[in-house]
Amino acid sequence: MTDLLKNSLTRSNVLQAAAVGAAGISPALRSVVYAAGSDAPEKKEVKIGFIPLTDCASVVMASVLGLDVKHGVKFVLSKEASWAGVRDKLVNGELDFAHVLYGLVYGVHLGLSGPKKDMAVLMTLNHNGQAITLSKKLADKGAVDGAGLAKLMQSDKREYTFAQTFPTGTHAMWLYYWLASYGINPMKDAKVITVPPPQMVANMRVGNMDGFCVGEPWNHRAIMDGIGVTATTTQDIWKDHPEKVLGTTADFDKKYPNTARAVTAAIIEAGQWIDASLQNKLKMAETVADKSYVNTGVDAINQRILGRYQNGMGKTWDDANHMKFYNDGAVTFPYLSDGMWFMTQHKRWGLLKDHPDYLGVAKQINQIAIYKQAATAAKAPVPKSDMRSHKLIDGVVWDGKDPKKYADGFKIKA
Repeated sequence: MTDLLKNSLTRSNVLQAAAVGAAGISPALRSVVYAAGSDAPEKKEVKIGFIPLTDCASVVMASVLGLDVKHGVKFVLSKEASWAGVRDKLVNGELDFAHVLYGLVYGVHLGLSGPKKDMAVLMTLNHNGQAITLSKKLADKGAVDGAGLAKLMQSDKREYTFAQTFPTGTHAMWLYYWLASYGINPMKDAKVITVPPPQMVANMRVGNMDGFCVGEPWNHRAIMDGIGVTATTTQDIWKDHPEKVLGTTADFDKKYPNTARAVTAAIIEAGQWIDASLQNKLKMAETVADKSYVNTGVDAINQRILGRYQNGMGKTWDDANHMKFYNDGAVTFPYLSDGMWFMTQHKRWGLLKDHPDYLGVAKQINQIAIYKQAATAAKAPVPKSDMRSHKLIDGVVWDGKDPKKYADGFKIKA
Protein backbone atom coordinates (compact mmCIF):
# COMPACT_ATOMS: atom_id res chain seq x y z
CA MET A 1 0.00 0.00 0.00
CA THR A 2 1.43 3.42 -0.91
CA ASP A 3 2.21 6.03 1.73
CA LEU A 4 -0.33 8.31 0.03
CA LEU A 5 -3.08 5.74 0.44
CA LYS A 6 -2.08 4.97 4.02
CA ASN A 7 -2.13 8.66 4.88
CA SER A 8 -5.46 9.12 3.10
CA LEU A 9 -7.06 6.22 4.92
CA THR A 10 -5.58 7.28 8.25
CA ARG A 11 -7.00 10.80 7.80
CA SER A 12 -10.32 9.26 6.90
CA ASN A 13 -10.32 7.19 10.08
CA VAL A 14 -9.54 10.23 12.20
CA LEU A 15 -12.18 12.40 10.56
CA GLN A 16 -14.85 9.75 10.83
CA ALA A 17 -14.00 8.90 14.42
CA ALA A 18 -14.27 12.58 15.29
CA ALA A 19 -17.60 12.83 13.49
CA VAL A 20 -19.01 9.94 15.47
CA GLY A 21 -18.41 11.59 18.80
CA ALA A 22 -17.80 10.15 22.22
CA ALA A 23 -20.84 7.90 22.12
CA GLY A 24 -19.30 5.82 19.35
CA ILE A 25 -22.65 5.56 17.54
CA SER A 26 -23.43 7.36 14.30
CA PRO A 27 -26.01 10.17 14.46
CA ALA A 28 -27.87 8.41 11.66
CA LEU A 29 -28.34 5.34 13.84
CA ARG A 30 -29.36 7.41 16.85
CA SER A 31 -32.00 9.18 14.78
CA VAL A 32 -33.92 5.97 14.20
CA VAL A 33 -36.12 4.76 17.04
CA TYR A 34 -36.30 1.00 17.51
CA ALA A 35 -38.74 -1.08 19.50
CA ALA A 36 -35.94 -2.51 21.62
CA GLY A 37 -35.46 0.91 23.19
CA SER A 38 -31.76 1.23 22.38
CA ASP A 39 -30.07 1.28 19.00
CA ALA A 40 -26.57 0.61 20.40
CA PRO A 41 -24.91 -2.56 19.05
CA GLU A 42 -25.13 -5.33 21.65
CA LYS A 43 -21.74 -6.69 20.63
CA LYS A 44 -19.00 -4.11 20.12
CA GLU A 45 -16.46 -6.34 18.39
CA VAL A 46 -17.33 -8.82 15.64
CA LYS A 47 -15.26 -11.38 13.79
CA ILE A 48 -15.90 -11.40 10.04
CA GLY A 49 -14.50 -14.07 7.75
CA PHE A 50 -13.53 -13.48 4.12
CA ILE A 51 -11.97 -15.39 1.23
CA PRO A 52 -9.15 -13.75 -0.79
CA LEU A 53 -11.26 -12.41 -3.65
CA THR A 54 -11.78 -8.93 -5.08
CA ASP A 55 -15.40 -8.99 -3.91
CA CYS A 56 -14.42 -9.01 -0.24
CA ALA A 57 -13.63 -5.33 -0.83
CA SER A 58 -16.62 -3.68 0.85
CA VAL A 59 -16.04 -5.70 4.03
CA VAL A 60 -12.34 -4.84 4.03
CA MET A 61 -12.86 -1.16 3.21
CA ALA A 62 -15.52 -0.78 5.92
CA SER A 63 -12.77 -1.71 8.36
CA VAL A 64 -9.91 0.20 6.72
CA LEU A 65 -11.95 3.40 6.39
CA GLY A 66 -13.23 3.21 9.97
CA LEU A 67 -16.87 2.90 8.91
CA ASP A 68 -17.29 0.05 11.38
CA VAL A 69 -16.27 2.30 14.29
CA LYS A 70 -18.53 5.04 12.94
CA HIS A 71 -21.47 2.67 13.42
CA GLY A 72 -20.41 1.52 16.88
CA VAL A 73 -18.70 -1.79 16.14
CA LYS A 74 -15.17 -2.97 15.47
CA PHE A 75 -14.49 -5.49 12.69
CA VAL A 76 -11.91 -8.19 13.33
CA LEU A 77 -11.24 -9.57 9.86
CA SER A 78 -10.33 -13.24 9.46
CA LYS A 79 -8.79 -14.48 6.21
CA GLU A 80 -10.12 -17.97 5.46
CA ALA A 81 -8.73 -20.73 3.22
CA SER A 82 -11.89 -22.29 1.79
CA TRP A 83 -15.66 -21.90 1.61
CA ALA A 84 -16.08 -25.12 3.57
CA GLY A 85 -14.01 -23.55 6.32
CA VAL A 86 -16.17 -20.42 6.26
CA ARG A 87 -19.29 -22.58 6.50
CA ASP A 88 -17.98 -24.55 9.47
CA LYS A 89 -16.82 -21.47 11.37
CA LEU A 90 -20.13 -19.69 10.84
CA VAL A 91 -22.08 -22.72 12.00
CA ASN A 92 -19.98 -23.29 15.14
CA GLY A 93 -19.79 -19.60 16.07
CA GLU A 94 -16.08 -19.00 15.44
CA LEU A 95 -17.17 -16.31 12.97
CA ASP A 96 -19.95 -13.83 13.67
CA PHE A 97 -20.37 -12.87 10.00
CA ALA A 98 -18.77 -13.73 6.69
CA HIS A 99 -18.27 -12.56 3.13
CA VAL A 100 -19.83 -15.69 1.71
CA LEU A 101 -21.36 -17.35 -1.35
CA TYR A 102 -25.10 -16.70 -1.66
CA GLY A 103 -25.87 -20.34 -2.41
CA LEU A 104 -23.72 -21.58 0.48
CA VAL A 105 -25.95 -19.81 3.00
CA TYR A 106 -29.04 -21.36 1.44
CA GLY A 107 -27.37 -24.77 1.26
CA VAL A 108 -26.58 -24.74 5.00
CA HIS A 109 -30.09 -23.56 5.87
CA LEU A 110 -31.58 -26.42 3.82
CA GLY A 111 -29.05 -29.00 4.98
CA LEU A 112 -27.64 -29.59 1.48
CA SER A 113 -23.93 -29.25 2.18
CA GLY A 114 -22.77 -30.48 5.54
CA PRO A 115 -24.34 -29.28 8.79
CA LYS A 116 -27.89 -27.92 8.76
CA LYS A 117 -28.45 -24.65 10.59
CA ASP A 118 -30.86 -21.75 10.24
CA MET A 119 -29.04 -18.94 8.48
CA ALA A 120 -29.45 -15.28 7.60
CA VAL A 121 -28.50 -13.08 4.64
CA LEU A 122 -28.22 -9.44 5.69
CA MET A 123 -27.25 -7.86 2.38
CA THR A 124 -25.77 -8.58 -1.03
CA LEU A 125 -22.12 -7.54 -1.23
CA ASN A 126 -21.67 -7.35 -5.01
CA HIS A 127 -23.11 -7.99 -8.44
CA ASN A 128 -21.19 -9.39 -11.43
CA GLY A 129 -17.43 -9.75 -11.75
CA GLN A 130 -16.84 -13.53 -11.82
CA ALA A 131 -15.78 -15.48 -14.91
CA ILE A 132 -15.30 -18.91 -16.47
CA THR A 133 -11.73 -19.70 -17.49
CA LEU A 134 -10.76 -22.43 -19.93
CA SER A 135 -7.23 -23.81 -20.09
CA LYS A 136 -4.83 -22.51 -22.73
CA LYS A 137 -4.60 -26.09 -24.00
CA LEU A 138 -8.34 -26.14 -24.75
CA ALA A 139 -8.19 -22.67 -26.29
CA ASP A 140 -5.42 -23.82 -28.64
CA LYS A 141 -7.87 -26.50 -29.86
CA GLY A 142 -10.59 -23.93 -30.55
CA ALA A 143 -12.45 -24.03 -27.25
CA VAL A 144 -12.40 -20.31 -26.54
CA ASP A 145 -16.09 -19.95 -25.66
CA GLY A 146 -19.16 -22.09 -24.92
CA ALA A 147 -19.84 -23.05 -28.53
CA GLY A 148 -16.20 -23.95 -29.12
CA LEU A 149 -16.09 -26.04 -25.95
CA ALA A 150 -19.24 -27.96 -26.89
CA LYS A 151 -17.83 -28.67 -30.36
CA LEU A 152 -14.50 -29.87 -28.96
CA MET A 153 -16.18 -32.11 -26.38
CA GLN A 154 -18.15 -33.74 -29.20
CA SER A 155 -15.12 -34.41 -31.39
CA ASP A 156 -12.40 -35.05 -28.80
CA LYS A 157 -14.04 -37.61 -26.54
CA ARG A 158 -12.46 -37.92 -23.08
CA GLU A 159 -13.28 -37.00 -19.50
CA TYR A 160 -13.39 -33.24 -19.10
CA THR A 161 -12.90 -31.78 -15.62
CA PHE A 162 -14.27 -28.44 -14.46
CA ALA A 163 -13.87 -26.81 -11.06
CA GLN A 164 -16.18 -24.70 -8.95
CA THR A 165 -15.65 -23.39 -5.44
CA PHE A 166 -18.48 -24.95 -3.39
CA PRO A 167 -21.24 -27.45 -4.32
CA THR A 168 -24.22 -25.16 -3.62
CA GLY A 169 -22.39 -21.89 -4.28
CA THR A 170 -22.64 -19.23 -6.93
CA HIS A 171 -19.70 -20.42 -9.04
CA ALA A 172 -21.12 -23.93 -9.30
CA MET A 173 -24.46 -22.52 -10.45
CA TRP A 174 -22.90 -20.15 -13.02
CA LEU A 175 -20.73 -22.98 -14.39
CA TYR A 176 -23.64 -25.43 -14.64
CA TYR A 177 -26.00 -22.88 -16.16
CA TRP A 178 -23.42 -21.85 -18.77
CA LEU A 179 -22.49 -25.40 -19.74
CA ALA A 180 -26.17 -26.38 -20.02
CA SER A 181 -26.94 -23.36 -22.21
CA TYR A 182 -24.53 -24.90 -24.77
CA GLY A 183 -26.02 -28.39 -24.48
CA ILE A 184 -23.46 -29.77 -22.01
CA ASN A 185 -24.93 -31.56 -18.98
CA PRO A 186 -22.48 -30.89 -16.13
CA MET A 187 -23.77 -33.93 -14.23
CA LYS A 188 -23.36 -36.40 -17.10
CA ASP A 189 -20.96 -35.00 -19.67
CA ALA A 190 -18.17 -33.80 -17.39
CA LYS A 191 -16.47 -34.32 -14.06
CA VAL A 192 -16.93 -31.43 -11.62
CA ILE A 193 -14.57 -30.90 -8.68
CA THR A 194 -14.45 -28.40 -5.80
CA VAL A 195 -11.33 -26.22 -5.42
CA PRO A 196 -10.84 -23.19 -3.12
CA PRO A 197 -10.55 -19.90 -5.08
CA PRO A 198 -6.88 -19.08 -4.33
CA GLN A 199 -5.87 -22.59 -5.50
CA MET A 200 -7.59 -22.46 -8.92
CA VAL A 201 -4.68 -21.09 -10.93
CA ALA A 202 -2.12 -23.47 -9.42
CA ASN A 203 -4.38 -26.46 -10.10
CA MET A 204 -4.92 -25.44 -13.73
CA ARG A 205 -1.17 -24.93 -14.13
CA VAL A 206 -0.52 -28.59 -13.27
CA GLY A 207 -3.37 -29.84 -15.47
CA ASN A 208 -5.94 -30.78 -12.82
CA MET A 209 -8.84 -29.17 -14.71
CA ASP A 210 -9.92 -28.04 -18.15
CA GLY A 211 -11.83 -25.05 -16.86
CA PHE A 212 -13.07 -23.32 -13.74
CA CYS A 213 -15.53 -20.74 -12.51
CA VAL A 214 -14.26 -18.42 -9.79
CA GLY A 215 -14.25 -14.82 -8.67
CA GLU A 216 -11.59 -12.29 -9.52
CA PRO A 217 -8.70 -11.79 -9.49
CA TRP A 218 -8.08 -15.46 -10.27
CA ASN A 219 -9.46 -15.43 -13.82
CA HIS A 220 -7.30 -12.46 -14.77
CA ARG A 221 -4.38 -14.06 -12.93
CA ALA A 222 -4.71 -17.15 -15.17
CA ILE A 223 -4.39 -14.87 -18.22
CA MET A 224 -1.39 -13.02 -16.75
CA ASP A 225 0.28 -16.37 -16.05
CA GLY A 226 -0.41 -17.61 -19.58
CA ILE A 227 -2.34 -20.73 -18.54
CA GLY A 228 -5.98 -19.80 -19.19
CA VAL A 229 -8.40 -17.70 -21.22
CA THR A 230 -11.67 -16.04 -20.27
CA ALA A 231 -14.48 -17.91 -22.05
CA THR A 232 -17.25 -15.78 -20.55
CA THR A 233 -17.97 -13.41 -17.72
CA THR A 234 -20.77 -14.19 -15.30
CA GLN A 235 -22.45 -10.88 -16.13
CA ASP A 236 -22.87 -12.30 -19.64
CA ILE A 237 -24.69 -15.27 -18.07
CA TRP A 238 -26.89 -12.99 -15.95
CA LYS A 239 -26.48 -9.23 -16.04
CA ASP A 240 -26.33 -7.82 -12.50
CA HIS A 241 -26.51 -11.26 -10.89
CA PRO A 242 -26.22 -11.55 -7.11
CA GLU A 243 -22.88 -12.87 -5.94
CA LYS A 244 -21.45 -12.73 -2.40
CA VAL A 245 -23.55 -11.82 0.63
CA LEU A 246 -23.03 -10.82 4.23
CA GLY A 247 -24.04 -14.02 5.99
CA THR A 248 -24.58 -14.97 9.61
CA THR A 249 -26.63 -17.48 11.57
CA ALA A 250 -30.28 -16.89 12.45
CA ASP A 251 -29.29 -17.29 16.12
CA PHE A 252 -26.77 -14.44 15.94
CA ASP A 253 -29.20 -12.26 14.01
CA LYS A 254 -31.91 -12.72 16.66
CA LYS A 255 -29.58 -12.31 19.63
CA TYR A 256 -27.75 -9.23 18.32
CA PRO A 257 -30.11 -7.39 15.92
CA ASN A 258 -28.56 -3.96 16.56
CA THR A 259 -25.10 -5.36 15.86
CA ALA A 260 -26.34 -6.96 12.66
CA ARG A 261 -27.84 -3.65 11.59
CA ALA A 262 -24.69 -1.66 12.42
CA VAL A 263 -22.42 -4.07 10.52
CA THR A 264 -24.75 -3.98 7.52
CA ALA A 265 -24.88 -0.18 7.53
CA ALA A 266 -21.08 0.08 7.66
CA ILE A 267 -20.67 -2.24 4.69
CA ILE A 268 -23.40 -0.47 2.67
CA GLU A 269 -21.42 2.75 3.20
CA ALA A 270 -18.21 1.02 2.11
CA GLY A 271 -19.94 -0.09 -1.10
CA GLN A 272 -21.09 3.49 -1.65
CA TRP A 273 -17.51 4.68 -1.21
CA ILE A 274 -16.05 2.14 -3.65
CA ASP A 275 -18.57 2.88 -6.40
CA ALA A 276 -18.37 6.66 -5.91
CA SER A 277 -15.31 7.29 -8.08
CA LEU A 278 -12.54 5.88 -10.24
CA GLN A 279 -10.02 7.07 -7.65
CA ASN A 280 -11.79 5.15 -4.89
CA LYS A 281 -11.85 1.96 -6.97
CA LEU A 282 -8.11 2.23 -7.55
CA LYS A 283 -7.48 2.86 -3.83
CA MET A 284 -9.61 -0.18 -3.06
CA ALA A 285 -7.64 -2.31 -5.52
CA GLU A 286 -4.35 -1.26 -3.96
CA THR A 287 -5.69 -1.97 -0.48
CA VAL A 288 -7.19 -5.43 -1.06
CA ALA A 289 -4.20 -6.60 -3.15
CA ASP A 290 -2.13 -6.49 0.05
CA LYS A 291 -0.91 -9.79 1.50
CA SER A 292 -3.31 -9.34 4.44
CA TYR A 293 -6.25 -9.70 2.08
CA VAL A 294 -6.07 -11.09 -1.50
CA ASN A 295 -2.26 -11.30 -1.67
CA THR A 296 -1.70 -10.62 -5.36
CA GLY A 297 -0.31 -7.89 -7.58
CA VAL A 298 -2.54 -4.84 -7.81
CA ASP A 299 -2.43 -5.20 -11.61
CA ALA A 300 -4.42 -8.44 -11.26
CA ILE A 301 -7.28 -6.46 -9.68
CA ASN A 302 -7.32 -2.89 -10.93
CA GLN A 303 -8.38 -3.50 -14.55
CA ARG A 304 -11.48 -5.64 -14.25
CA ILE A 305 -12.95 -3.63 -11.38
CA LEU A 306 -12.98 -0.73 -13.85
CA GLY A 307 -14.58 -2.88 -16.55
CA ARG A 308 -11.39 -3.18 -18.62
CA TYR A 309 -11.34 -6.76 -19.85
CA GLN A 310 -9.11 -8.94 -22.01
CA ASN A 311 -9.69 -12.60 -22.81
CA GLY A 312 -6.09 -13.75 -23.04
CA MET A 313 -6.22 -14.14 -26.84
CA GLY A 314 -5.90 -10.53 -27.94
CA LYS A 315 -9.50 -9.42 -27.50
CA THR A 316 -10.10 -6.43 -25.22
CA TRP A 317 -13.34 -4.69 -24.29
CA ASP A 318 -14.92 -2.27 -21.87
CA ASP A 319 -17.69 -3.92 -19.85
CA ALA A 320 -20.27 -1.59 -18.33
CA ASN A 321 -21.55 -4.49 -16.22
CA HIS A 322 -18.35 -5.03 -14.25
CA MET A 323 -18.28 -5.75 -10.53
CA LYS A 324 -20.45 -3.33 -8.57
CA PHE A 325 -20.66 -2.90 -4.80
CA TYR A 326 -23.53 -0.42 -4.46
CA ASN A 327 -24.98 0.94 -7.73
CA ASP A 328 -27.49 3.27 -6.03
CA GLY A 329 -28.66 0.54 -3.64
CA ALA A 330 -29.56 -2.00 -6.34
CA VAL A 331 -26.61 -4.21 -5.38
CA THR A 332 -26.93 -4.31 -1.63
CA PHE A 333 -30.66 -5.02 -1.24
CA PRO A 334 -31.28 -8.74 -0.45
CA TYR A 335 -33.98 -9.44 -3.04
CA LEU A 336 -36.15 -12.44 -2.18
CA SER A 337 -36.16 -13.50 -5.83
CA ASP A 338 -32.35 -13.74 -5.80
CA GLY A 339 -32.38 -16.22 -2.93
CA MET A 340 -35.22 -18.15 -4.55
CA TRP A 341 -33.25 -18.50 -7.80
CA PHE A 342 -30.47 -20.44 -6.09
CA MET A 343 -33.01 -22.91 -4.74
CA THR A 344 -34.45 -23.43 -8.24
CA GLN A 345 -30.96 -24.37 -9.43
CA HIS A 346 -30.34 -26.62 -6.43
CA LYS A 347 -33.55 -28.42 -7.42
CA ARG A 348 -32.56 -28.48 -11.10
CA TRP A 349 -29.24 -30.17 -10.39
CA GLY A 350 -30.54 -32.68 -7.85
CA LEU A 351 -29.15 -31.05 -4.72
CA LEU A 352 -32.77 -30.61 -3.55
CA LYS A 353 -34.88 -33.74 -3.99
CA ASP A 354 -38.21 -31.93 -3.55
CA HIS A 355 -39.45 -28.41 -4.18
CA PRO A 356 -39.02 -26.27 -1.06
CA ASP A 357 -41.34 -23.45 -0.05
CA TYR A 358 -39.31 -21.09 -2.22
CA LEU A 359 -40.77 -17.79 -1.04
CA GLY A 360 -41.16 -18.93 2.56
CA VAL A 361 -37.52 -19.99 2.84
CA ALA A 362 -36.29 -16.79 1.21
CA LYS A 363 -38.32 -14.73 3.70
CA GLN A 364 -36.76 -16.72 6.57
CA ILE A 365 -33.20 -16.18 5.34
CA ASN A 366 -33.12 -12.72 3.74
CA GLN A 367 -33.39 -10.17 6.53
CA ILE A 368 -35.18 -7.39 4.69
CA ALA A 369 -36.39 -5.58 7.83
CA ILE A 370 -32.86 -5.30 9.23
CA TYR A 371 -31.54 -4.25 5.81
CA LYS A 372 -34.09 -1.42 5.61
CA GLN A 373 -33.05 -0.16 9.05
CA ALA A 374 -29.39 -0.31 8.01
CA ALA A 375 -30.18 1.46 4.75
CA THR A 376 -31.82 4.29 6.72
CA ALA A 377 -28.65 4.60 8.81
CA ALA A 378 -26.49 4.59 5.66
CA LYS A 379 -28.83 6.98 3.81
CA ALA A 380 -29.31 4.37 1.09
CA PRO A 381 -32.49 4.10 -1.03
CA VAL A 382 -34.54 0.91 -0.84
CA PRO A 383 -36.10 -0.67 -3.97
CA LYS A 384 -39.89 -0.62 -4.22
CA SER A 385 -40.17 -4.39 -4.59
CA ASP A 386 -38.56 -7.37 -2.83
CA MET A 387 -38.48 -9.16 -6.22
CA ARG A 388 -36.74 -8.39 -9.50
CA SER A 389 -36.82 -9.76 -13.04
CA HIS A 390 -33.96 -10.76 -15.39
CA LYS A 391 -33.39 -12.62 -18.64
CA LEU A 392 -30.45 -15.04 -18.48
CA ILE A 393 -28.07 -16.22 -21.20
CA ASP A 394 -30.49 -18.85 -22.54
CA GLY A 395 -33.29 -16.32 -22.99
CA VAL A 396 -35.32 -17.64 -20.05
CA VAL A 397 -36.78 -14.95 -17.78
CA TRP A 398 -36.55 -15.30 -14.01
CA ASP A 399 -38.97 -13.17 -11.98
CA GLY A 400 -39.69 -15.36 -8.94
CA LYS A 401 -43.42 -15.66 -9.72
CA ASP A 402 -43.55 -19.42 -10.36
CA PRO A 403 -40.32 -20.97 -9.06
CA LYS A 404 -41.57 -24.56 -9.27
CA LYS A 405 -42.46 -24.24 -12.95
CA TYR A 406 -39.17 -22.43 -13.62
CA ALA A 407 -37.09 -25.13 -11.88
CA ASP A 408 -38.88 -27.94 -13.73
CA GLY A 409 -38.79 -26.19 -17.10
CA PHE A 410 -35.17 -26.75 -18.05
CA LYS A 411 -34.42 -29.36 -20.72
CA ILE A 412 -31.01 -30.11 -19.29
CA LYS A 413 -31.07 -31.02 -15.60
CA ALA A 414 -29.92 -33.73 -13.22
